[in-house]
Amino acid sequence: MANAQVILREKIAGLGAESDVVKVRAGYARNFLVPNGKAYEATKGNLRHIENLKAARARREAEELEDAQAIATKISKLRPKFVLELGQGGKAFGSVTSIDIHKELEAAGIVIDRHAIELDKPIKKSGKNDVTIRVHPDVTTTMTINVEATGEEEAE
Repeated sequence: MANAQVILREKIAGLGAESDVVKVRAGYARNFLVPNGKAYEATKGNLRHIENLKAARARREAEELEDAQAIATKISKLRPKFVLELGQGGKAFGSVTSIDIHKELEAAGIVIDRHAIELDKPIKKSGKNDVTIRVHPDVTTTMTINVEATGEEEAE
């Protein structure tokens, strides 16, 4: 079981972030990471340049955090409105899901991952609901959505 040390060029899930020195299996480094440009070999020469890589990583992460905070303020100001049809007995036809919320955000010009919307279960009741959205690992915001029901007159 031969291991190799590599310096990551980019963030790799489950392994590390840019400019991290990690130990991986030699085959994984030799056959995947290095040929695909995802890592350097951790030689003495490359280890000298690690400070430059860490500075670049710090700048990039600061920019990402700033962008995430700007997006969070945009999201918190939004008040999307959804309409649910009510049938006999006041039961809702359908529900408001994270996909619906994601479509509203895209319509407003905000692009985030659909899985960032933290919704325990679909919303089936009318009224105001708060939805938590994780824009960045360090930035979370809350968006209030308004769900209105139509067809109540027929139910009564």
